[in-house]
Amino acid sequence: MIEVVEYQPSWPERFAVLRDAYAAALDAAGARYRSIEHVGSTSVPGLAAKPVIDVDIVVDAGDVTAAVAALTAIGFEPRGDLGVPDRQAFRTPERFAPSNTYVATAGSLSLRNHLAVRDVLRADPVLRDEYAAVKRRAAAEAQDIDEYIERKSDVLSRVLAAAGISVEERAAITEVNRDITGRGARG
Repeated sequence: MIEVVEYQPSWPERFAVLRDAYAAALDAAGARYRSIEHVGSTSVPGLAAKPVIDVDIVVDAGDVTAAVAALTAIGFEPRGDLGVPDRQAFRTPERFAPSNTYVATAGSLSLRNHLAVRDVLRADPVLRDEYAAVKRRAAAEAQDIDEYIERKSDVLSRVLAAAGISVEERAAITEVNRDITGRGARG
């Protein structure tokens, strides 16, 4: 069963704790990064979500290896890209759970996808509420995470279109998501 809960005001505070810990680890390792972004549904005030904080550490392509090493030094287990180009995923150590943390290359489609969804849903309460209703219904009816993701895909496509993500890029995002869910390799 997929758990979707109402928005929790504590989520931004939890993100701030994670951001500060990650920044300290990156700084201690001399790993350069552009930003540490709160993404996913928990980053949108008022949006129902799975109670897991999603974090993108944004780096230039040449800084990916150093960022992965810095996270490994604080207990993260690298899992590679899991089929998502320009994004590195990790198994999260217990002290940082529940969270999904990624190292995302600046300008990559995976990062633009995350930021677009967050920014559109923050700016459009009608679309945010529609997405929340779809998520609640999908969580109640879906047999597994793959079906849950599929049930959200139409509204997510509209969110990405509203963000200016091209038809070709939306198709690429859909294809990556289908490949991931088909393999059962969620990040």
